[in-house]
Amino acid sequence: MKLSKNRNPAVPGFKAVGLYCGIKAKNVKDLALIVSDVPAAAAGVFTKNRVVSPGVTWSRRSLKSGRCRAIVVNSGNANTVTGPKGMKDCEVITKKVAEELSIPQKEVLIASTGVIGVPLPSDMILQAVPKLVQGLGRSPNHWTNAAEAIMTTDLVLKSDRIQYTFQGKRITLGGISKGSGMIHPNMATMLAFLQTDAVIDAKTLKLALIEACDRSFNRITVDGDNSTNDCVIVLANGEAKNPAIKPNTPGYREFLKALTVICKNLASKIILDGEGATKFVTVRVQGGKTRKQAYLIANSVATSSLVKTALFGEDPNWGRIFCAVGNAGAPFDPDKVDILLNKNLLLKNGNPTNLPSQKLIKAMQQHEINITIDLHAGKEWEEVLTCDFSYDYVKINAEYTT
Repeated sequence: MKLSKNRNPAVPGFKAVGLYCGIKAKNVKDLALIVSDVPAAAAGVFTKNRVVSPGVTWSRRSLKSGRCRAIVVNSGNANTVTGPKGMKDCEVITKKVAEELSIPQKEVLIASTGVIGVPLPSDMILQAVPKLVQGLGRSPNHWTNAAEAIMTTDLVLKSDRIQYTFQGKRITLGGISKGSGMIHPNMATMLAFLQTDAVIDAKTLKLALIEACDRSFNRITVDGDNSTNDCVIVLANGEAKNPAIKPNTPGYREFLKALTVICKNLASKIILDGEGATKFVTVRVQGGKTRKQAYLIANSVATSSLVKTALFGEDPNWGRIFCAVGNAGAPFDPDKVDILLNKNLLLKNGNPTNLPSQKLIKAMQQHEINITIDLHAGKEWEEVLTCDFSYDYVKINAEYTT
């Protein structure tokens, strides 16, 4: 897929701010706030890990109302496996944010990312909240500051915005995300916060978010680990004044397409920033009988440590790819499989094409690698985005808390 540049994620009717409150060292931004000028329809999807942050529990519960005005996010501390204090911290922080914004506490969501098992220094956050609220939208770089404040091992911030016209009304979608390691499908440590000025109810918004995530955030993997804190949250404030978007209509399909595009763009930035990554890899399985079959095979190749290390070493060892296809646990006919790497046909009907090694090495030296596996069994397809495993990945994670 074509990689998009970071774009200003500003959406009419939303403000943001990011600053340093003391969780991280060296004055690195670690606290962000996103606020809608008016009550917004809201939806979210969360990690499937059974060990979750109290912030996930809090936000899941709050989203049952389908309404939200604000999201407060800290980095540098996951607020996970911290005992009763973890939920109490969510309570006092959201209460303080609500008081400063003069909004109901139930309309404040909370998210955290960082080291697990360390008590959250909530006093630092509470002291910073008044300054956080005062700074909303005042800096010309307010969205950049917010995007930076949610980063952990990320090397770059991740943001995007797209617009389209629906029945004469311009609709805008913007978003920021973070993630670099501990990334895997089923809420691949990653956070994403999306905003739109579309008129759409919470139930329809949730339906669209689930579908969009299924083709984006749930189709990326760096290292095969789901985080305890993963979430994607979307707010819609209705400022575009468009006719209401309803399920199973042309308007819904247009909105879903736009939402999927921005989710895929943000997800691709996470893969591009994978800890120590040197390759951006798209694994596409086509010609499948079912989507599930195609996904299982694509995911098996994308998560294979042997494939990922070969990619880093620029070693054209296509046998590792075919081996991962066979390890997927999905039925297929090996004698019908074609495998291509950056359009170079490695395998045809299950037999090697014996391409010159120099041609394959040149293909492996590209920054973007496309692995295509054709099962010749049907019309279904799936893609999983991944990256290589480098020496730096081991170093970063071996020294994460030290």
